[in-house]
Amino acid sequence: MSGKKGVYLFCVIEADTPQEFGTITLLKKERDVYTVNRDGYAMVVADAPVDVYEPNRKNLKSHQDVVTKVMERYDIIPMSFGNVLEGKKDVHILMEKLKEQFDEIFPKIRNKFEVGLKIIGKKEWLSEKVSQQPGMKELKSKAQSKPEDAAYYERMQLGESAHKFMIRLHEEFENEVFHPLADISDAAKSNEVINERMLLNAAFLLDKDQEEAFEKKLNEIYNKWMDSADFKYTGPWPAYNFIDIKLTAKGAT
Repeated sequence: MSGKKGVYLFCVIEADTPQEFGTITLLKKERDVYTVNRDGYAMVVADAPVDVYEPNRKNLKSHQDVVTKVMERYDIIPMSFGNVLEGKKDVHILMEKLKEQFDEIFPKIRNKFEVGLKIIGKKEWLSEKVSQQPGMKELKSKAQSKPEDAAYYERMQLGESAHKFMIRLHEEFENEVFHPLADISDAAKSNEVINERMLLNAAFLLDKDQEEAFEKKLNEIYNKWMDSADFKYTGPWPAYNFIDIKLTAKGAT
């Protein structure tokens, strides 16, 4: 670490007066978490060295712990991990440059939070469903009856059939899971799936008044699919997927 004093940025809130949020351990040192205020907004910060912050588990947890604590009291615009400015003057400059964005974003996220839902098909269930597709047994039997170098066509057809089945299955989960939950949400995004067994990778922006109805519908969906897939429901989070412009300290330059 360079040792040069700086100001580490966590998030932005709406506040007219200075606020304090206890302490956080960052870079093995306990640091006060407080706000730098300007024009009705407040940047939640801690005094910390100016340097490149390693995104290891402890540092990331410290950052997220502050964000989670602030969320208990305020709607927030999160800053990305590892942003440090040289002093409070630079924080004021950044906030001035970003004020129009704050003015636009806060009305959209006020009294709202994000939740995430990932659904992963169980391996045995997916294998069974694929094997039940028309012609799959015959293709598999043909492929197994031939030498490996002579079964290229059959293996290609098997792969294409399995791929088409997964496309249909993703569409089914879009219709039966994503759209009903999106109807209850303030906003929703179906993100790209990140592995071959993932059936849904979605984010939902909920008004606090919608949470009970959303979770009731989610429980209905879970009870239907629990034997076929694993559900990972996370949150509440800041509205990461629903803020149009990613805010970083680079805005100060």
